[in-house]
Amino acid sequence: MEKSKVYFCKEITPENIVKMYKTLGKELPGKVAVKLHSGEQGNQNYLRPELVKDMVDYVNGTVVECNTAYDGARNHTDKHLKLIKEHEWDKYFAFDLMDGEGPDLELDIPNGKVLKKNLVGKNLANYDSMLVLSHFKGHAMGGYGGALKQLSIGCSSSAGKTLIHTAGKATDQTQLFANLPEQDRFLEAMADAASSVVEHFKGNMVFINVMKNISKDCDCDGNASAPCMKDIGILISLDPIAIDQACLDLVYNSEDPGRDILIKRIESLHGVHTIEAAAEIGFGSREYELIDVN
Repeated sequence: MEKSKVYFCKEITPENIVKMYKTLGKELPGKVAVKLHSGEQGNQNYLRPELVKDMVDYVNGTVVECNTAYDGARNHTDKHLKLIKEHEWDKYFAFDLMDGEGPDLELDIPNGKVLKKNLVGKNLANYDSMLVLSHFKGHAMGGYGGALKQLSIGCSSSAGKTLIHTAGKATDQTQLFANLPEQDRFLEAMADAASSVVEHFKGNMVFINVMKNISKDCDCDGNASAPCMKDIGILISLDPIAIDQACLDLVYNSEDPGRDILIKRIESLHGVHTIEAAAEIGFGSREYELIDVN
């Protein structure tokens, strides 16, 4: 099996993100959704609009997000839209809160390990392709957050997030913490959900991971830890599994002493299992070729 290509650039600039997209050579057709993390209120590490503006403009994209399933500034449409304005996402881009109004769009997962359906923001159906632009960092439940998390939890509605976090037991966010499953089942549910979004777009996807402001905590944490590592770079690929694996390998192979903080977070939650489960489902590969772009 041919290895997936993952392109890497060390210097993180708006211009280099566009350069990497051009190097990949994949043109996203039609109406393009750009999946980004809007950043929880108080979070200081999320990718700012100014960093990604050139890329979003280049594909003439609409930035898309969904509501969360936990208390905070983003778990209900009115609050989330207010935060979107505070974080100036709507200043630069067309913005679509995909599950701002129901009903959710249900995607089937016939070969899912844990889930047989995924609930995503209904407006996902309005797009022909998707650019998944992820901030690679740690995560308090998944171990790490990258392309697979953006595809799964990121694209799911509030009810869908609850479904993933409870491994299919509940869709009501008030029941979330009463139904948390064994850790590997949650990670497998993430892989299942990610597979359904990949299947939905049928190859019309590009994945960018930005390894900047690398904290052990996610952008969904309003009181996240400061970055524990120096910035590493930009990665781009057509394979969401390969790009996440490449990011993990860059962390493990780093000589930055702060890597141990992130690795401890990842390993304490068996974060690599999301990649393992996704590879078993088969919508990408852990085998990749890392190609430097100067």
